[in-house]
Order: sequence, then C-alpha cells, then structure tokens
Amino acid sequence: MNIKTFSYAFIAACSLAMAACQPAEGPAERAGKSVDNAAQKAGDKIEKAGDKVKDAVEDAKK
Repeated sequence: MNIKTFSYAFIAACSLAMAACQPAEGPAERAGKSVDNAAQKAGDKIEKAGDKVKDAVEDAKK
C-alpha cells in the first residue's frame, strides 16, 4: 500500500468517525427538555389533585 492510498483511506476513516460523533446539545434542545420536565411535573400535580378530589368525594358518600 503506497502512501497516497493510505492517506486517502485515513482521511476517509477520519471523516466517517467525525460524522458519527453527535454534537453537544444546543440551547433549543436544553429548553425543550426543560419544557418537558415542567409539563411532567404539572401533570403529576394535577393527577395528585384529582386523586385528592376523588378521595374527598368517596369520603362524602360515606
């Protein structure tokens, strides 16, 4: 294998390796995760409040 062929193969391998690397998440990605977390927390609180209402209704029936 001569040096020219080796160089082309090396450059191709490096290019593929760099393309496979995932870039660090940007501000939009972080903001999206923050919104997802906030929505999840809000949903959990709403569900908990619904359970309390359900328990109160069941207690009132007794």
